[in-house]
Amino acid sequence: MRCEKAPVASWRPAAAAWYAGAMNKSVTIFWLIIIALVILGVGASFFIKQSPGRLDSFAQCLFDEEAIFYGAFWCPHCQAQKRLFGNSARLLPYVECSTPDGQGQLQVCKDAEVESYPTWEFADGTRLNGEIPLEQLAEKTGCRLPA
Repeated sequence: MRCEKAPVASWRPAAAAWYAGAMNKSVTIFWLIIIALVILGVGASFFIKQSPGRLDSFAQCLFDEEAIFYGAFWCPHCQAQKRLFGNSARLLPYVECSTPDGQGQLQVCKDAEVESYPTWEFADGTRLNGEIPLEQLAEKTGCRLPA
């Protein structure tokens, strides 16, 4: 008896077509899942950023009472001060003092004679420098902290 190779050509085109079809479906499903995740991520980030913060009324009161928060984007203490406000930080009476390259100070802060960050200035002209506890900001402005 002789052993001969079976002709492979008869099944290759069918298997190749099936494999190509399966791969196309897999690739399509993969990209649909990626697109869905991106859409969900963008939608969730929009919802989260727009949701009201616990300190919205307090931050708004600081603005109404003419408090000004001078800071710089590169300043870790300014970032920590903003984190105290959570989602309500967007309502703070914040003035950016740094030039975009982080190497200089904007004229508005030079005119206000801001020398360190963060600096809080109040309606009565007094200032506090550094990270200020929320309770101290409430005392200084008369704004009520939510319970």
